[in-house]
Order: sequence, then C-alpha cells, then structure tokens
Amino acid sequence: MSSASDGRDDDLLERARAGDREALERLVARHQAQVYRFGLRLCRDPEDAKDLAQETLLALARGIGEFRGASSLSTWLYAVARSHCIKKRRRGKHAPVPTTPLDGAEVPDDALADGAALPDDALAARRVERALDEAIAGLDPAYRDVLVLRDVEGLTAPEVAEVMGLSVQAVKSRLHRARLTVRDRLAPLLEVPGAPAAPGTCPDVLRLFSRHLEDEISPAVCARMERHLAQCPRCKGACDSLRQTLALCRTGQAEVQVPADVQVSVKRALRDFLATPA
Repeated sequence: MSSASDGRDDDLLERARAGDREALERLVARHQAQVYRFGLRLCRDPEDAKDLAQETLLALARGIGEFRGASSLSTWLYAVARSHCIKKRRRGKHAPVPTTPLDGAEVPDDALADGAALPDDALAARRVERALDEAIAGLDPAYRDVLVLRDVEGLTAPEVAEVMGLSVQAVKSRLHRARLTVRDRLAPLLEVPGAPAAPGTCPDVLRLFSRHLEDEISPAVCARMERHLAQCPRCKGACDSLRQTLALCRTGQAEVQVPADVQVSVKRALRDFLATPA
C-alpha cells in the first residue's frame, strides 16, 4: 500500500491527465501488485499474468486522458485485466490448467509425502494452501472470476457486477455456488469438529450462511439460523469451515508478490510508451 504522502488516486489521476508523467508512473507502480495478483488468480500462469499486467497498465497509460472516474480506478483496472484474461483463455482453451501454488513457494511432492521434511504445522498449512489453489483453479471461469473478485480481492458485490457486466443478483448466485464448491474441497483438511446430522432435520445451512454474509437474509431468518447452529454441532462446524475458507482466500492474496522481472518489464514498457511521440 502507498503512504498518504504518495497522494490519493484521484489526485494522481488529475495530475496524470494534465500530462504529469511522474504521477502516471506512481499510479502504475501503486496498482501493479493488484493487477499482477489478479492475473495470477484468473489466468493461473505466471507468464500470462506478466503479460496481462503489462497490457493492463499500459491501457491505463493510454487511456488516462479519457478516464473520468465513472467507476473507481481499481474497478476499471479489474475490468480491463479480466478482458485481457478472457482473450488469453480463448487462445489457449485446450491447454491444461496449471495448479502451481500462487504464493511463489511451491512445496515439492516429496515434502508433502514425507512429514519429516517440514514441521507438522507448516506441512498442514501448505497442504491447505495447495488444496485452496487447486479448488479455485478447478472452478468454471465464470464462477472463479466472481469468487476471486469478491473473496480474494475484496470487491463489493456491486463492484463485481460492474467488472463482469452482470446483475448483482447473478453475481451473488454464482458467488454462493463457488464458495460452497471450494469449501467442500477444503473441508477434509480444515479439521472442524462436527457430529452426524439427524436425517431431514437440517436446512441448507451453508448456502444460508453464505447469503447471510452478503446481507441477503432477514433478521428473523438470521435468528432462526443462529438458534439452529447453537444446537447442531455438525452445521456449526460446516459454517466454521466456510468461514475459514473465506479467511484463507483473503490471506492468500496478501502473500503474492510481484517478481522483480515483472516490475522491470512494466517499467520499461511504460517508459517506452511515454518516449513515443503522440
């Protein structure tokens, strides 16, 4: 994150639109980590994410004069980056989806197989991280994009709808399904205690809990859900595992760092663009 002394986005935008190259360079530097991380999550390939970051940030430089702030700069960048990623998906739709952990620290298979290679806690954490990456990678792109934007990048549902060109209702419908799918993949590794449910007695508590997180249920329905969780260890454990899954999504985004070669590549491309006569 940038300090207050670096200037707010709208201050830098105003200066960049007036031709201040330093302000433009600072805007690009400020947002490159966000764009690169988002590209990794969507494209699932470091080289594609590198290309996407460069293309998106150059689009910012080229379009800075026309950007008038109808949406936030971050939201606009997500939309541009997603557009580039969709094009890459279409070109490489028959290629296998990489499942390399995206925090830059891949765990060798023999380390995962041999508990002596890592401390128990670290080994368990790495297994969960890998399972999370694989679960997100395994989602259909339409669901993956919603989950990444909402639960990894932290956009609001209306902002996700703006990026994807969907209604808020459609975003939330995809979001709930994506959350439950990822949670199901992680549940065996989260070790949340629970007890078998009595057949036919439990509501669809996971979807209800996900809707609760999006303020989609009434206070009365919320109160009934809380009463049920208080007396049903299985459902409480399931909701706790969903809560842990979403917390892991947010933790993972903080760990992704922009490689030095990507920073150099973006800076060189921007300098070349700025040096080109209009």
